[in-house]
Amino acid sequence: MHTPGTFVSDQFYSKKVKDLQIRRLRLVGHHTPVHECAALMAKEQVSCIFIGNSAQEIAGYITDITLRDRLLAVRLPLDIPVSQIMEFDMVSISPEATLVEALVLMFQTKARYLLVKNQEEYLGWISRTKVLTEQSQGPFMFIQSVKEARQIPELQEKWRRMPEIIHLLISRGMKAGIVNQIITTIADTITQRVIERVMKEIGPAPAKFVFFVMGSEGRGELTLKTDQDNAIIYEDKANEHREEVRAYFLDFATRVSTALDQIGIVFCEGELMAMNPKWTHSLSHWKRNYDSWISDASQETAMNYATFFDCRAIFGEVSLLEELKDYMGILLEKASERFFINLGHNALQYEPPLTFFRKIKTEEIDGEKQLNLKKTMRPIVDLARVYALKHKIFETNTSSRLEALREIGVFTAKECQELVHAFDYLMGLRLENQSLSILDRKLKPKNYLKIKDLTKVQQVTLIEIFKVIEEFQSRIKLSFTRSL
Repeated sequence: MHTPGTFVSDQFYSKKVKDLQIRRLRLVGHHTPVHECAALMAKEQVSCIFIGNSAQEIAGYITDITLRDRLLAVRLPLDIPVSQIMEFDMVSISPEATLVEALVLMFQTKARYLLVKNQEEYLGWISRTKVLTEQSQGPFMFIQSVKEARQIPELQEKWRRMPEIIHLLISRGMKAGIVNQIITTIADTITQRVIERVMKEIGPAPAKFVFFVMGSEGRGELTLKTDQDNAIIYEDKANEHREEVRAYFLDFATRVSTALDQIGIVFCEGELMAMNPKWTHSLSHWKRNYDSWISDASQETAMNYATFFDCRAIFGEVSLLEELKDYMGILLEKASERFFINLGHNALQYEPPLTFFRKIKTEEIDGEKQLNLKKTMRPIVDLARVYALKHKIFETNTSSRLEALREIGVFTAKECQELVHAFDYLMGLRLENQSLSILDRKLKPKNYLKIKDLTKVQQVTLIEIFKVIEEFQSRIKLSFTRSL
């Protein structure tokens, strides 16, 4: 049995933001000259200062990096009002949130500082460095080390350590949803490093573009059995440049995917990658793609392209993907009922693996009774997607989709809770099984689980979960064909 190393400091997982020394807010007015702000930062020995009238009304902030990039580098006078250089993208968090959630939020939003907010009032702020020092050996230091890695062998080594980290986090009781986010953040970071490296090799892009991911990575639900699902949108260029722009991006995408494959994030068997000319296009071409998928309401089309409704940008001009999603929103307004029915068709065909006597139905693989965990989760993923699209919710994560649907009254609080719990439990089993498969059995990660490896409690829990999925499906079958 694989025993956890000293990789994770236990205490860290139960600590909350309020348990940290929250730094008090240093506030200055909008018209304060920049040099006075810098003097105050030096005197107070802080790297961040806030601009606003009171703790309820904060308009922005500046950091030492703001001073460097927005003032010194562009040679602005030191006596201009601070409001001219302040930054607005403030991210806040509740004092009740855990440090794990704080770090995930910081890595996702690229924020170095978080404002701590209790209802309407800001209590103070915390820095990424402060939180990282709290847990010198946890997964976030690992993410930080991935961010700093530059060479392919180094990134390969980081990805190879993932099973050990995942096993530790799951065995310490961390929620599967957060573990997914950690794997996703690391995969995103590795991809971003690779993209930067490739651009250094072949020179800057000849047009604005966005590199985006789909499928489980697009939903932020990566497991250890993962392959690449990515694509590129580039801005529309004048006809005479069209060919060279396209040639650049196909070469770029091939280099990115080849490097990722070397690292261990393997090629997609179905070739759903930007290096395939089918999935690297201008914005207007992508709009035509979505147009034809949504208007051709056949079952096959819905099945083949469902993954394109789980898109998330990870590098480049996010606005290109946003524009495509806005366009998709307009198309969905006009979409026929048939489109949604076909999109949900697969999820309703699937039968939860329960026998007539309410026991777990298994498949015989390599002479052993096994259960396909990925298949059992599909109906929740698929139905959450259909309902989200129907209600113009452009969240891509399954649990977030379910929460958003609960907020608008599509699901009751109880239904939502049951589905999120079921999804989280199945995901936890999947992650644990995959990490042990790699660590103990030296096998490739699979989505199959041997029934003999399950405890009685796990078996009973699974049976209850399959009943929840079954009820969910039958309720939807009723309303599905009439209207969503």
